[in-house]
Amino acid sequence: MENYLKNFDVPAKHPSEAALKKWRNAVSLVKNHRRRFRHVADLDKRSIHQNRFSKIKEDLRVTFIAVRAMMRFIDAGGQHRNTQEHHQPSAVNVSEISRDPDKLAAVVRNYDMKTLRAVNGAVGIAKALNVGSSTCICTDKTGTLTTNHMVLDKIWVSGETKDVRDSEGHALSSKLSETVSTVLLQGIFECTGSEVVKDKDGKTSILGTPTESAILQYGLDAGGDFDAIRNEIKMLKMEPFNSAKKKMSVLVALPDGQTRAFCKGASEIVLGLCDKIIDDSGETVPLSKEKTEVITDVIEEFAKDALRTLCLAYMDVEGGSDNGNNIPESGYTLIAVFGIKDPLRPGVKEAVEICLAAGITVRMVTGDNINTAKAIAKECGILTDGGLAIEGPEFRTKTTDELNEIAPKLQVMARSSPTDKYDLVKHLRGMSEVVAVTGDGTNDAPALHESDIGFAMGIAGTEVAKEQADVIVMDDDFATIVKVAKWGRAVYINIQKFVQFQLTVNIVALMINFVSACITGSAPLTAVQLLWVNLIMDTLGALALATEPPNDGLMQRPPVKRTDSFITKTMWRNIIGQSIYQMAVLFVFNFTGKPILKLHGENATAILNTFIFNTFVFCQVFNEVNSRDMDKLNVFRGMFSSWIFMAVMVATVVFQVIIVEFLGTFASTVPLDWQLWLLSVVIGLVSMPIAVVLKCIPVEQTAVKEQHDGYERLPDGPERV
Repeated sequence: MENYLKNFDVPAKHPSEAALKKWRNAVSLVKNHRRRFRHVADLDKRSIHQNRFSKIKEDLRVTFIAVRAMMRFIDAGGQHRNTQEHHQPSAVNVSEISRDPDKLAAVVRNYDMKTLRAVNGAVGIAKALNVGSSTCICTDKTGTLTTNHMVLDKIWVSGETKDVRDSEGHALSSKLSETVSTVLLQGIFECTGSEVVKDKDGKTSILGTPTESAILQYGLDAGGDFDAIRNEIKMLKMEPFNSAKKKMSVLVALPDGQTRAFCKGASEIVLGLCDKIIDDSGETVPLSKEKTEVITDVIEEFAKDALRTLCLAYMDVEGGSDNGNNIPESGYTLIAVFGIKDPLRPGVKEAVEICLAAGITVRMVTGDNINTAKAIAKECGILTDGGLAIEGPEFRTKTTDELNEIAPKLQVMARSSPTDKYDLVKHLRGMSEVVAVTGDGTNDAPALHESDIGFAMGIAGTEVAKEQADVIVMDDDFATIVKVAKWGRAVYINIQKFVQFQLTVNIVALMINFVSACITGSAPLTAVQLLWVNLIMDTLGALALATEPPNDGLMQRPPVKRTDSFITKTMWRNIIGQSIYQMAVLFVFNFTGKPILKLHGENATAILNTFIFNTFVFCQVFNEVNSRDMDKLNVFRGMFSSWIFMAVMVATVVFQVIIVEFLGTFASTVPLDWQLWLLSVVIGLVSMPIAVVLKCIPVEQTAVKEQHDGYERLPDGPERV
């Protein structure tokens, strides 16, 4: 049997890609297309990012092929001038550095992603790089901008507003009539989806959403007995809260046989279902227009104090069992208006300011009352003068042209449904915005799926939301999202710095050897020397430049647009300028170096080639320092605190000394005297003032767009240097 199975290999029946496509075809008849693929990976997005990554790999592969071809060309040219054929060492042939273009990607990705995971618990894949390019963030309010630790702060009941807690947070006793207190506690403990439980030590705790918990805690503080009320009242039917109706309702049977309905939810929704109210004496009286206006003013007052408002109402149903336990939709009696406080998270206001300075527009999308949403948005700096706050129902009535007009000014969307959030994200992407979206619930999955970068909350987020997201924020904090954006920009800039450095090395090395070989028949740099330069350019260069930590200046740059080129005009300016200088110097020494350096004797050519190699390496060492910042003049800021960069610089210089002075047979070098060493270092050092001159040459810059608060950023001033 073993002989039969020896070469028996069965391929996978359904590879993951094929299986997903087959699944999509199999469920193509499902009517609701928005829910059809919510548990299935997005093949289109996967294909786009795979193509993007493949293009980068291909560019790197072509670069390495060019370097290897150049090395072989040099070998061929060197055979005419050497009496002994030069064989490339076997270690070079099997070197992964010259074969695997994924080395750079691995170095950058592994270091930056590991460090990113350590920043306030944000985890994700290379999507973090796209976060730095986002132009707007559509964020939730509850739990992201706020702490999601809610407490009942005020209550309107029996015609007057009462403070629930004092300045120190202790519960205050509220004097209510027995009738009002009874029906209020019944509504609090029956019209809820949460539970009050006791542990082994008798300690009471509440299991449920923060909003429900805040109201239940008030009921307990008011002297209510959750278990007693639940035991004596029978639950007949419950309609749980949903984002469409924005309310929940229950139908219960009281101990005396009376059927009663309770309704709790968004203040304006529940108030619209009421036609009666309980007055201060506990009597039910008609809800007149004047009283409706008074209650509306109370709701607006609560909302302006950044309180989430909910209303609680009840209705005695005649013949409840005869009606099939149907919960009525009108004719309720208003019991109370709750004002629930949810404080801002520490650091949110500063994080929003950083986003605005970075050219990132922050938009709040919430289901709360518009006045509550506006108060919170103003407190954290999202809503400013000239900004627009709109409700979801009004947003749905807008045409495409109207949305194009209001979208740049839209900062707050209140009373929004998941569909509104999805439509907003889709429209913003249609306007070429790079949109980041936060979400925690299952109903946020469509918007997370549609966005360029989806952030799911690691604590409060559901599994469906996490599946559709690109990055998971482990601490549910908006400030962490800003840190991820900063790291995303750092990764992007680090790769640009490395590419600038790498292209400069490639251009100079290729031109100096190619031109020299064509004119004189020999090249000054041998294959082993180029392999050492290749090591500097790839592994050590990636370690030095791609591991630079983010700085605050990154969040003062404009975001990268979809249409922007990866190699910018600033990069081309630096590459061309440094290449011209290095080629000019090396060509001069290559063709007229012997008389300039006064070299005579049979070792003159070997000394000259070694000097050219040494000068070329030191030019790259100092150019690596120049590449730390592509715009600013002061490239030394933070350099000595980056131990990786300093270690790479020291290691490069030490190994260069060893190669020149002690590995002459292997590297085709000869020892140099101290004058030539000093001259090599000075020539390399000159590239630094040249970099200063190049950075003073103006190139087209994209300024940070004017923010919606009407203020413009001050000039950079000393930060320029």
